[in-house]
Amino acid sequence: MINHIKYPVLFITGAILLIPPVVQAKAKNKAQYENKQIKIRFSSRTPEQIAAFYEGRGFSKAMVNKLKPLCFITVGIRNKSRDVIWLDLANWRFKNTEGEFKQFNRTYWKSLWKQMNIPLAHQSTFRWTLLPETLDFRPNEHEGGNIILPFSDKPFTLQAQFKTKADKSGKRFTIQVNNLQCIR
Repeated sequence: MINHIKYPVLFITGAILLIPPVVQAKAKNKAQYENKQIKIRFSSRTPEQIAAFYEGRGFSKAMVNKLKPLCFITVGIRNKSRDVIWLDLANWRFKNTEGEFKQFNRTYWKSLWKQMNIPLAHQSTFRWTLLPETLDFRPNEHEGGNIILPFSDKPFTLQAQFKTKADKSGKRFTIQVNNLQCIR
């Protein structure tokens, strides 16, 4: 009996295929940045994916219609260092050939949902899907969520600055991720 299999095994009519444990798809809707301190993955979402996700949670058509025309990027971040790294979305800059543009932050959404009389339960669920605006990542901690941007068919660049140490007094570092894209 085999107690440990290094690779998943697929049996196909008399043949055995070994599948490597990690396969990285190179798709235009995915990007990644990694250094010694941090690993960040970006996945763009289509309007259909966004609509299906929120409709599946009972969101109204009016609410979903406000979301569909925008650019949703799902972000996953992991602290690879041995110290605290601070996420602060106020220190993230987005730029394309037309200039800098801003993400839609929690204050924007809170105001819009209040104006539309969106039930508090749906507002809370929506907030839960967003990347935290500030967070202290402890060593090996992982967090994820969506950032929401104005839609653009042009590739864009993210420049993000991170502070380090529990009191934010450590060495800062900046990353740049080029050719991020919104998808339709």
